[in-house]
Amino acid sequence: MPVYNAGPWLDECLQAIVDQDFAGSMELSVFDDASTDDSRKVVEGWVEKLKTRGISVVISGHNSVQPRGVGFAKNKAVSQSCGRHLCFQDAVSMCVFEHNKVSNSLIGCRVKRLPEESTERYTRWINTITQDQLMTQVYTSHGPTVVMPTWFCSRQWFLKVGPFDEGGKGVPEDLLFFYQSLRHGGGVSRVNQCLLIYRYHEKAATHSISEETIWKQRVDFLQERVLGVWEDFTIWNAGKQGRKLYRCLSPVNQKKVKAFCDVDERKIKKRFYTFEESKEKPKPKIPILHYKHASAPFIICVKLDMTGGVMEENLNSLLLKEGTDYYHFS
Repeated sequence: MPVYNAGPWLDECLQAIVDQDFAGSMELSVFDDASTDDSRKVVEGWVEKLKTRGISVVISGHNSVQPRGVGFAKNKAVSQSCGRHLCFQDAVSMCVFEHNKVSNSLIGCRVKRLPEESTERYTRWINTITQDQLMTQVYTSHGPTVVMPTWFCSRQWFLKVGPFDEGGKGVPEDLLFFYQSLRHGGGVSRVNQCLLIYRYHEKAATHSISEETIWKQRVDFLQERVLGVWEDFTIWNAGKQGRKLYRCLSPVNQKKVKAFCDVDERKIKKRFYTFEESKEKPKPKIPILHYKHASAPFIICVKLDMTGGVMEENLNSLLLKEGTDYYHFS
């Protein structure tokens, strides 16, 4: 458990750890990343209660003026621990530990979000995507298809994939680790029980990461894993997001875009999107088609769950297979 100025939430978090009904041996490894509040004192105050419950405790930290970041703190917490399996716990969340036989997988769970009305679309997505979509929807803006708190994996797998990136503030260390796990052939699974109370708050480290940073990582991973294999493809969305994706592609992958498709007649009537920023002469002109007249494979640049089901119905009407004929990107 990495900790940085988490004092207001630690009692609930640590009580949840005490309340685990897992009967095997457990260890809590805490690394305090230069907190300036009473976080360290709060954790130390729980040591005896945790030990009484049969949970051994390791606590360390550093006294630098500046924190080193979530990735650094997670790596330190892992390195000072000794378990064969790792279960990552955020200091502001409350989880239920469930042991699974794992080898090369990251295992997550369904979650309850606090406050309940926060991030409704995101919470619905992580709780309802299918097992297959845990692998096919890794390119969306939502990030890892199982949330970091709590990932469960073997130490052996962590050491093969990791460590976490220690670039500090503004680095999406969980997303980068997730991608690396997939690159190494790792799987993704979800326990279909709600085992985590996942708190949303404005000071969370995730808010320090810019959308552009995430966007670049997603585009690069999409090009690496999907577009590099396809001979050509259609971008589903002739609007802002679709055009932005096109402009961010490598020159090789831009040439693979055979069309944009949409349902907006105003965009379709334009017939072409001209890439004005291109240095080519003449400038590339990409056809804009109605989706019924476009051909797979598609990269879908329309956000899920934002059109009242219309986009999803249109896509389903084409009888295509996700992960083969199309991938969601937005």
